[in-house]
Amino acid sequence: MNSHPVSRRLAALFLLLAPAFTPSLNAAPAPPLNFIFILIDDFGWTDLGCYGSKFYQTPNLDRLAAEGMRFTDAYSACPVCSPTRAAIMTGKYPARLQITDWLPGRSDRPTQKLLRPVIKQQLPLSETSLAYALKPPGYTSASIGKWHLGGAGFSPRAHGFDVNIAGDHTGTPMSYFAPFRNNTGQMPGLGTAPEGEYLTDRLTAEAEKFITANTNRPFFLYLPHFTVHIPLRAKEALVAKHAARTPPVGSTHTNAIYAAMIESMDDSVGRILKKLDDLKLADRTVIFFTADNGGLAVKEGPNTPSTSNAPLREGKGYLYEGGIRVPLIVRWPGVVKPGAVNATPVSSIDYFPTLLELAGGKADASRPVDGTSLVPVLKGGELKPRPLFWHYPHYANQGGRPGGVVREGDYKLIEFYEEGRWELYNLKDDLSEQTNLATKEPAKAAQLGRKLDDWRVAVKAQMMLPNPNFSAAAESAPKKEATLVRQDADGTVLLHSRDATVHGATLRYEPQTNKITLGFWTKKEDWASWDFQIVKAGRFEVEILQGCGKGSGGAEVDFLVANQKLKHTVVDTGHFQNFQPYKLGTVEITVPGRYELAVKPQTKPGVAVMDLRQVTLKPAK
Repeated sequence: MNSHPVSRRLAALFLLLAPAFTPSLNAAPAPPLNFIFILIDDFGWTDLGCYGSKFYQTPNLDRLAAEGMRFTDAYSACPVCSPTRAAIMTGKYPARLQITDWLPGRSDRPTQKLLRPVIKQQLPLSETSLAYALKPPGYTSASIGKWHLGGAGFSPRAHGFDVNIAGDHTGTPMSYFAPFRNNTGQMPGLGTAPEGEYLTDRLTAEAEKFITANTNRPFFLYLPHFTVHIPLRAKEALVAKHAARTPPVGSTHTNAIYAAMIESMDDSVGRILKKLDDLKLADRTVIFFTADNGGLAVKEGPNTPSTSNAPLREGKGYLYEGGIRVPLIVRWPGVVKPGAVNATPVSSIDYFPTLLELAGGKADASRPVDGTSLVPVLKGGELKPRPLFWHYPHYANQGGRPGGVVREGDYKLIEFYEEGRWELYNLKDDLSEQTNLATKEPAKAAQLGRKLDDWRVAVKAQMMLPNPNFSAAAESAPKKEATLVRQDADGTVLLHSRDATVHGATLRYEPQTNKITLGFWTKKEDWASWDFQIVKAGRFEVEILQGCGKGSGGAEVDFLVANQKLKHTVVDTGHFQNFQPYKLGTVEITVPGRYELAVKPQTKPGVAVMDLRQVTLKPAK
């Protein structure tokens, strides 16, 4: 302890906290509060019954919400895991910590227009973690579950936790079933688990053990479950149970394995609640339940997409609401009004100052945090309005692009770093982020853009640099990853919707199950383009895969390439995702090199232009 870099600051912090625990001359002091912080991995905003799911079964968490406060506008500090975990532990923005991607992070690829900054590979020991901050008033602490903020020398124990179970440098469990090991090692503290035991159950048993051992002293239990992170694994009986159920009509939640994982997680919460009741600790234990980022809504391994975040746009890895808006439930018996619902925008950075205030103290004035204590909100009051910020200078495995975000009031601005493009949304009117207001409300966009830029300067956010080898490197990159699409050996050029650059207000790539398309083409002015490389020149037949909902056909669309134009009248296929092939004609490309194909609507008689899955250039015979 004395050798730790923050020991002197902790002594000063103790002096701040100590008066809150000084006995009154007239009455015995109230016993200190206990804290349980439950963090779920890759868990969507609508994945609980109390948040709207009609398929996932979460009776214990629904009960927790009924007994506490449910936040509708809670956010993770990042659309991926490690940065959010760092923010929870320190109360600081990931950009300030220089931990802005999952660790060790997605390496740069030749198809990127920008190069990522060099990020720190662990939470520095110079940072004061929640566990260290709660030591002076006498709290014992345990981290039971996923850590993912550094390995040897930077583990939970190195950051002040008295107990560490399962926490190391890894972001994916070595196994969801005992024995909890693989060819790379053993999960810490889980070497003696019974054969076949489910990881969520084992972590819960360890949490129960910790609570029981600390009945007579204040404790902080950090319970970051590995579930529901891929690979999706659940108990066979539960998978069979949910596979036999028919999802309600209109439900976007259908994944039986994911539902089974959620049931085990909800059972874990029920066991924790029962243990608190049995030990008569419930009335003085504050419980937090939240997630590190949004649900995985794209294909990334077997049995995925895991979930749908609808009505939110996209999911994990994206700066849209589906990637960063998360559930948050707080139960504080005797203080939080049961069944309360609160729309205050809050963030992962707020938990550090909240727990510290609940413990009776304040953050070290010499090391300020970015977050704000939520205690006034939990007591029925309000916070002073403030903007919230995000900085994600990375390409996500799920398809998200590098960018930054500021939310202030109902407005949210996203800046995409590749081209400096802004998207502005009014979340009160447009929760699904379908209508980009940047051109309609340029003054508001500029105002928020300046705030975002000033914030990046203030926190010394690391920025990306241009990739000087982007064009040359893209020629040899795998086609499926390419932004500059490479011609196949047989001369074909496949322009897939996922590789398109979109221009405009609502048009976007939709990766969700059964979509995989350019969709939400509700503005005639929106258009799409692809960059591609021709090695074997010649004549090419252009064919598209197009879908269109009933009654929305008839849009006139121009396909422009190499100073040539092909016209297409959109065909009503009965459903936007009922894709049918249509041949548009031929184009002549006589010189090898780099080209652009643009798709520009000229009319839009229906609710949308069309859905466009792909454009193919095939050598003409």
